[in-house]
Amino acid sequence: MKVADIRKLSTSELATQSTKLREEIVELKRRLSMGEVQNVRVIRGKRKDLARMLTVLSEQLSKETK
Repeated sequence: MKVADIRKLSTSELATQSTKLREEIVELKRRLSMGEVQNVRVIRGKRKDLARMLTVLSEQLSKETK
């Protein structure tokens, strides 16, 4: 997901999306340990997306508190 797309989301949407993304990462890690997933790059991409979401979320929260 691009940063421009993430910035369009509200704080509540970002919170729900980040929670859902965390669950996907946990599921992918479980499947990787079981040997079902061969492409580890998917996990890396999802982790980077999560980091982008959390960065934008913290920016938005800091703007709201000021």
